[in-house]
Amino acid sequence: MLTLATAACSSGSPSSSSTDLCSPPGVDSASSAPTNLAASSAAGEVDRYTTATTTPLDQIDASKLRLITPGTLTVGTLSDAPPSICVNSQGQFTGYDNQLLEAVAAKLGLKVKFVGTEFAGLLAQVAGHRFDVGSSSITTTAERRDTVAFTNGYDFGYFSLVVKDGSPIKGFSDLNAGTRIGVVQGTVQDDYVVNTLHLQPVKFPDYNTAYANLKSGQIDAWVAPSQQAVGAIKPGDGTEIVQNTFSVNNFVGWAVAKDNQPLVDALNSGLDAVIADGTWAKLYSEWVPRQLPPGWKPGSKAAPMPQLPDFAAIAKGHQNEQPTTQSAPKSTLQQLKDTFFDWGLYKKAIPDLFKTGLPNTLILSITSGVIGTVLGMLLAVAGISRTRWLRWPARVYTDIFRGLPEAVIILIIGLGIGPVVIGLTGNNPFPLGIAALSLMAAAYIGEIFRSGIQSVESGQMEASRALGFSYRSSMRLVVVPQGVRRVLPALMNQFISLIKASSLIYFLGLVASQRELFQVGRDLSSQTGNLSPLVAAGLFYLLLTIPLTHLVNYIDRRLRTGRPATAEEALEVEDAAGMEMN
Repeated sequence: MLTLATAACSSGSPSSSSTDLCSPPGVDSASSAPTNLAASSAAGEVDRYTTATTTPLDQIDASKLRLITPGTLTVGTLSDAPPSICVNSQGQFTGYDNQLLEAVAAKLGLKVKFVGTEFAGLLAQVAGHRFDVGSSSITTTAERRDTVAFTNGYDFGYFSLVVKDGSPIKGFSDLNAGTRIGVVQGTVQDDYVVNTLHLQPVKFPDYNTAYANLKSGQIDAWVAPSQQAVGAIKPGDGTEIVQNTFSVNNFVGWAVAKDNQPLVDALNSGLDAVIADGTWAKLYSEWVPRQLPPGWKPGSKAAPMPQLPDFAAIAKGHQNEQPTTQSAPKSTLQQLKDTFFDWGLYKKAIPDLFKTGLPNTLILSITSGVIGTVLGMLLAVAGISRTRWLRWPARVYTDIFRGLPEAVIILIIGLGIGPVVIGLTGNNPFPLGIAALSLMAAAYIGEIFRSGIQSVESGQMEASRALGFSYRSSMRLVVVPQGVRRVLPALMNQFISLIKASSLIYFLGLVASQRELFQVGRDLSSQTGNLSPLVAAGLFYLLLTIPLTHLVNYIDRRLRTGRPATAEEALEVEDAAGMEMN
């Protein structure tokens, strides 16, 4: 197996529950440059984007950086790609990229506020000024430069090709249209497979899920950032890195809105400053210690070459210490148990799920459920109105909000309306998330109410009108209550769907204390490289939804049959019947 992989694997513990991937592995885990780079690597490339020099720090005016909050960098980041970007066991956004950014901000006299989001929306959120900076080990490509601007490079990235032991795939050239190639959606690896290899990959939401599918045989190969690939492989997994590729031109940088060049210049100046004072070398050696590729260094072209340990020698020493025997591959059943049923991780996940995830899930789902129910009733009444100016807008609204995917609606409201109402929301994603969930729920609930109301026999309306009730009173007191009672189970199903849909609010960006159940489980899964915390989060969803289902069934049964009569009430009925007979 490649030195790059074996060095990292040797420093890790085989027990996933005792390993925190979101902590600096230290210099002893150093790796050398891969010896099996693909032919399309850095040879002959010219770096076209790194600046020749930077503005001196004393000439940077922090008041002109056009920050969302003066004096604070609002940073959009991820939580699922340790050791570069992740949430640690204390619930703090950290990792090499983010700690380095904090050091750069300190040089500029700025504070940093990290907000978690999804990579699929990160660059758009930076371009739309939802965040000042995007920090996510973002490989700079020409396509991405059309959306955002980038700083100079602070890191580089290999692409690693990971396969099962004994696979006939020995390099990128062996991939073909019949190969199931896993990538994380929206990443530069996704772009590389599609636009460079001209193949169609299987896309996953995160690295842990992609790697789990490789181990289980659902995909044939995984193209991943080398750091994530090395961190994921553990003894007994039966996987290996067979080839790497690298580009000098596409370094890793921080993303900034294209119309905010002063902030780009300031970050470049701060980056050169932390390189010059040794901070970059210290953080790099602690978090991602690996040999620099030929022809690359961080910062501007005028920045000094960082002084680093001899990572190649350290890695070679680790290689010599490796035992000659390899761990036997785990059985499918054992891999299933280790991946999903690590009881130690269940215990570790429960406190955060209970203290952070559960309250936020309840806030999102209950608030949006109440608002959605009110709006849904209005839509239902408008949808059956005799006035077409009420009926047609209600139908159009329902068609749009039921037809669009939930994630699209959340992003449209968050990125479209968010900047307009930022003065009211204070850049807090919860109001926008609740608004999006409420509008989606209203479309479904409105149809549920409409079907229930229209199922009530027309004779009910006719009888109430004959008794002197107006149309509105008949609807309010007779028809609507019966219609609502008939659709209670369907309403509860919709509320259960709303609880699960609350996990999509993460697209809008959440600070660590705002994470809901799914994201808390996902973050712990990233820390450990194990999917058991996600199963633990799923159990919390079950604890919420199963009692609700039984409760609504009980209420529905009581409304249909009534409660059992007490002994005294039964006796009164018998006495009344006897008097009638007499």
